[in-house]
This record gives sequence, structure tokens and C-alpha cells, in this order.
Amino acid sequence: MAAVCQSRRALVEIPAPQPKIAARMRRSYLEILSGRTSPSSPLPRARNAATSQRRAQSLDSDISGSWSGTLEEQCEKMEEQHTPLSNQQLVQLIRSIILVEQSQEPRILTSDLKYLQEDLQLKKSNVYRSIPYSRLGSNRDAHCYRKAYPHLLAFKVSCQEWGQVLLRRKEWDSALEHALMAWRYTGELPQWDTASHNALREQCYNILAAHCLTALQHYHPEASRGRDLLRRFKIAQVHSQSIAPCVQELQRIVGRVEDSSMDTK
Repeated sequence: MAAVCQSRRALVEIPAPQPKIAARMRRSYLEILSGRTSPSSPLPRARNAATSQRRAQSLDSDISGSWSGTLEEQCEKMEEQHTPLSNQQLVQLIRSIILVEQSQEPRILTSDLKYLQEDLQLKKSNVYRSIPYSRLGSNRDAHCYRKAYPHLLAFKVSCQEWGQVLLRRKEWDSALEHALMAWRYTGELPQWDTASHNALREQCYNILAAHCLTALQHYHPEASRGRDLLRRFKIAQVHSQSIAPCVQELQRIVGRVEDSSMDTK
């Protein structure tokens, strides 16, 4: 009986606690990983902190300085920092970019409108490139409009700023050509499903019509040139009635020029 009790006690004996080696194994595993990458010492940590601080300072200086890159690059910088811009800040950003382009490209301030046409073509292409086409629904809805809005605003500011540059230089004929050219590109912008989203297109038309009216108040073209401009103005009137005052003004100028030419004969 005593032997049985003794064996029973042997079955329920609790062994002595063994030393835990899991923590040591975890430490050695981490040491192996850290050894493959870089030694764990306070000096590299200080270097990493200093490097990250220098990167942050350089990024802040890029944003606070002059905007010399394209609109795509600047928008990517702001997306990396997760700091969305308001409409006013976005307009100021685009105007700053255009001012930098004006200072770096003096050849655009001539009567040659090739550069301005390339600029409008680029702005329009950026609008279409920003629209996601791999969607099951409409690619003219509010989501696609928000994607394209910065580029639409860049197109509008470009029309406004370059037109004002030509007017300030009193290049009236070039201002009319630029307005008609920008009018055609404005008509090629996408039509959105929501009517309020098309308001920016009408704003572009109003800006270009104002430039045309200002140029016509100082410019008196010849009869042939006036008739050609009048024909193009009537074609532009199909897209928007904002140019109607310009058509009336140009008809008055052409009629006066033709009357004066008849009197001289």
C-alpha cells in the first residue's frame, strides 16, 4: 500500500521550473537582423535623426521658396506632406509658377504665340490625364472633377495671366489671337455631369471675352483683318454668348473702316 501511494506521489510531482530561453532566443534573433542591416549604436540613430531633420528643413524651404517646378511636381509635394491647399492658395501657387515661367522664358513676350499655344495644349492635356478612366461609372462625375480641378484652375489662370501680359505690352493683335486660340481650347475641355462643375469653363470664356473687348477698344484693324476676326468671333459665339459684346464692337469698327475707305475713293 505504501508502494502504491509512493508511485502516486511520483505521478503528481511538479518538476523544478526550467529557465526560460524564449526571451534570449528573441534577443539573439533581433541581434542577427540588426547585424545584417546596421549595428545598433546611438551614433547611427543620431545620424538618422539629423538626416531626417535636414530633409524636413529642405522640404520646407522648397515650399516656402519660389515655385520653379511644374504643377504636377508641386501637387505631388503637397500630397506627400498631406497638407491640402485651399482655392486661394492654389490660385496663388499657379500664378507663382506662371511668374517663374515668365522670368525664365523671355521669348514668350513676343508676337510669336507658339509657346502660348503649347502651354494651353499642355494644360488641357493635364486635365485629361488627371481623369481616372479605369472606373465602372461615369468619368465625368464629382470624383473625376475633383481630380481634374487643379489642372482646370491652372488652365484658367494661364488664360488670364498670359492675356494680361499681352495687353500690358499693348500687343493688341496678339492678344486677340491668344484669346481666340484659348477660346478654342476652352471649348475642348471636358463637360461634367454636374452643371455647377462647368462654371469654370464659363469663367474662362468671360475672361477671354474681356481681353478681346479691351484689345478692340485700342486696336483698329484693317478691313480685311477686321472681317477675318469678325468671322472667327461669330464662330466662337456658338460656344458661348460671352463674346457677343466683342462681335458688336468689331462690327462697329469694321463698318467705320469700310466707310472711311469708301470716302477716300
